[in-house]
Order: sequence, then structure tokens, then C-alpha cells
Amino acid sequence: MSSEVSLQQFADRYALRDLVDAYARRADVSDYKGQAALYTENGRVAVYTADPSKSEPVQVLTGRDEIESGITATLQDFEQTFHFNGQSTVLTLSGDQAMGESYCIAHMVANAAGERTLTAMTIRYRDTFARVDGRWLFAERLLIVGFTEQRPLAA
Repeated sequence: MSSEVSLQQFADRYALRDLVDAYARRADVSDYKGQAALYTENGRVAVYTADPSKSEPVQVLTGRDEIESGITATLQDFEQTFHFNGQSTVLTLSGDQAMGESYCIAHMVANAAGERTLTAMTIRYRDTFARVDGRWLFAERLLIVGFTEQRPLAA
């Protein structure tokens, strides 16, 4: 293997991790349009509450406009979110296509009628990436919810 190939693979893996982290950060700063821009033009999000091989998605969003609307509807009522990314693995990488899996713990604070609640959720993402015009984007993102806990938040 030549050093050029090795350096390119390293750069691609770094760019893919940066994409995963940018997605979480944009959620936390309420940049939903920016989140949607991290998808290919016809990107797709499918949300699952169980193993995708054994269940149907509870929500599917296709295209940047629909993805932005779905993200906004999901997150806009939280006064604060905090997404903490864990391991992120590139499973396959070939030219302008890649697949990966990453883990996230999301904390979301809601305030309804003066009562603050914290929702904590584990998420596993199965991603299909595409390089478009030299930039890595999500072509498809399967969001698989692990467990969710909701409780009152202490003042």
C-alpha cells in the first residue's frame, strides 16, 4: 500500500468523524438547517425504536427540506440539548462511498409549564456516506434508539 493511499484513507476517516461530530454540534446550537445540509440532496433518515432488521422505522425523512422540518419538529421544543458522541467506526471505505456506525448519548431539557424535565437517550447510528464534490455527506442515516429515560430535572 502506498503512503498516498494511506494518507487519503486517514484523511477520509478523519473527515467522516468530523461529519458525525458536526451533526451533533449543530443539533446542540439549534442549527437545524445546517444539520440538514450535512446530507446529500436526496439524503434519508430512518428512525427505529428496535433493531432495523426486525422492525419498521417509526419515521422516515427524505431530502434536505424534509429532514430539516423533521429535525426542527423534534428538537425545537427543548430549551437545551447536549449530544455526546462515543465510538465511531468506519466499517467500509471505498472511493467516494463509506459505511459506519457511531454511538451517541443525547440529553434534552424541556420546560413545560415551569416544570423542567431531562430526557436521556442512547442512540446508535448506522450511516451510509457519500463524497459529493470533494465533501463527505450523509447519504442515509439510520437512527436506532436504545433506551430512553425521562425524569424531573432538579433546579
